[in-house]
Amino acid sequence: MRQALVNIYRLGVKELWSLWRDPIMLVLIVFAFTFSVYSAASAIPETLNNAPIAIVDEDRTPLSQRIASAFYPPDFLPPAMITAPEMDPGLDAGIYTFVLYIPANFQRDVLARRPAELQLNVDATRMTQAFVGSAHIQQIVLAEIDEFRKRYRDTPALPVELELRARFNPTLEKSWFGSLTQIINQIAMLSIILTGAALIREREHGTIEHLLVMPVTPAQIMVSKIWSMGLVVLLASAVSLHVVVMALLGVPVAGSLALFFTGAALVLFATTSLGIFLATVARNMPQFGMLLVLVLLPLQMLSGGSTPRESMPELVREFMLIAPTTHFVDLGQAILFRGAGLDVVWRPFLALIVIGGVLFAISLARFRKTLARMA
Repeated sequence: MRQALVNIYRLGVKELWSLWRDPIMLVLIVFAFTFSVYSAASAIPETLNNAPIAIVDEDRTPLSQRIASAFYPPDFLPPAMITAPEMDPGLDAGIYTFVLYIPANFQRDVLARRPAELQLNVDATRMTQAFVGSAHIQQIVLAEIDEFRKRYRDTPALPVELELRARFNPTLEKSWFGSLTQIINQIAMLSIILTGAALIREREHGTIEHLLVMPVTPAQIMVSKIWSMGLVVLLASAVSLHVVVMALLGVPVAGSLALFFTGAALVLFATTSLGIFLATVARNMPQFGMLLVLVLLPLQMLSGGSTPRESMPELVREFMLIAPTTHFVDLGQAILFRGAGLDVVWRPFLALIVIGGVLFAISLARFRKTLARMA
C-alpha cells in the first residue's frame, strides 16, 4: 500500500512537470480563470447601457422635443438629431442601434385624437440591446405622450401594492451571477481538458510505453493524473475566486469556501475520470477536441448554470441528472449565492460521490483495455 501511494505521488509530480513544460495549456488555464471570468461578468450587459440612439424630428414641436429629451444616460447616449436621409446610412454603418422617426404634424394629430404613428428602426444584429431597448423605448414614448395630453404627470393609485424584494443579489448586479457561474463552468471544463490532454500527450510522445514496463498499475497511473490535474484546477479556481471575483469585481461570497471547494474536489474526481475516458476513445488530439465539443456544450448549457433547469423539458431535466456538472452547479450556486450549509447541499454531494465512482470504474476498465492493446 505504501509503495502504491509513492508511485501515485511520483507519477502525479511527473504530470505536473509535463504540464509546466506545456505553454499552450498554461495559457489556457490562465485565460480560463482570469479574462474569461472577468468578461463573463462585465462584457455583455443584459440591460441597456449607453445604447446609441438617433431621432429624426420632422415635427419640431414641444411634444417631439419632450420625447427627444426623455432619452439620457446611462441607458442611452444623448440622442443624435439627424435628418431622414441620414437614417439608413447610420444604421448600415452601425453608428446607431435605434432611430426614432417623428413625422410632421405628429403633435397636431395627437391633440386632435387622430391616429398618429411613430417609426422605430432597430439594428437587430445587436440582439440583446435591440430586444430590450425596443420595448423600453415604446414605454418611454407612450408615457411622454400620455403625460403631454393630460398636461400633468399622473400616477394613479392601484388597488394592489407590489413590494419587490431581491434576495441574495439586492442590486441585481449581473457580475455577481456571471463571474461565479463562469468559475463553476471552468472547473468542469478545464479538468476534462487537462486530464484527457495529459493522456493523449503521453501516447503521442511514446512515454505511455515506458510506463507499461514499470512496476505500476493502470489504476495508479489514472489516479496520479486525477490528483495532479485536479490540484491544478483547484488552485487556479481558488486564486481566480479571491483575486478576480472578490477583489477585482467586488463580488461578495455568501457561503463557506471550504465547503464549496470540497464539492469542487468531488466534481473534479468525476470530470477528470470522464476526461480520461474520452482520451481513451480518441486516437489523437484533434479527435479529442471534437469529442470535447460534443460533451462540454451540453454539460454547460443543460446543467442549470446558464438557464434554470425548471425551464427545460422534463426529459432533459431527468437525463441531465447523470451529469456531474448538474449537481455541482446546484451546490455551487446554493453555497456561493445563498450561503447554504451541508444540511442543504448534502444530496448533490452524495450524487457526485456516486457519479464519480461510476465514471472512475468505467474509465479504469476502458483504460486497462487500452493499455492491454498497446502492450
